[in-house]
Amino acid sequence: MKKTKTTWFQKIEKMHPYQTLMYLGMLGSGLIFLFMTVAFLASGTGNMEGLGFKMPKSFIISTLVILISGYTVSKMLLHFKEESLNKLKNSLLSTFLLGVLFTALQFLGWRELGTMGIDFRGLPSGSFLYVLSGIHIFHLIGAMIFGIIMLVKYNRTEKDDIQHLLLLTNPYEKMRITLFTTYWHFMDLIWLLLFLIFVLTF
Repeated sequence: MKKTKTTWFQKIEKMHPYQTLMYLGMLGSGLIFLFMTVAFLASGTGNMEGLGFKMPKSFIISTLVILISGYTVSKMLLHFKEESLNKLKNSLLSTFLLGVLFTALQFLGWRELGTMGIDFRGLPSGSFLYVLSGIHIFHLIGAMIFGIIMLVKYNRTEKDDIQHLLLLTNPYEKMRITLFTTYWHFMDLIWLLLFLIFVLTF
């Protein structure tokens, strides 16, 4: 019997609505970052050379932080499959705290830019540094809020053995974790690409 090949559209139809929304959101976000990056590169980045621009140390440290968060978030699905709620919580909490640290370092990076004479209202290329990193922070905060909601749920569930068991065998919860980790990795990738562009440009 001949197998019928599943089309791309049929695969989308089989997705949970939340999955569809997230992937569409990621596509939209990716396009925003793409257009903004093109505008940044076209804004005359060569004009920044005379300002003594150096990559802010906080941006470098924040890049290491977000790489570590990519590791901690990747452990969440593994701990869910192991049915270890405590480890799952710890991975989520670690990821959230690393997200907070990353955000704080980004603000410190803005301060470093300011001390170099690169402010939001100055050269267009300088403004785009703030805009691109700011949009990324905004998207990451959305993931962090979702992470807080999950943490609260896990704390409540931990106190009830029945709810504990139901949570760790619930395919819907597995999907939520998958969505969270996928989106977090997407944000990691976006920042790494932006950081690479900043380094190569200056």
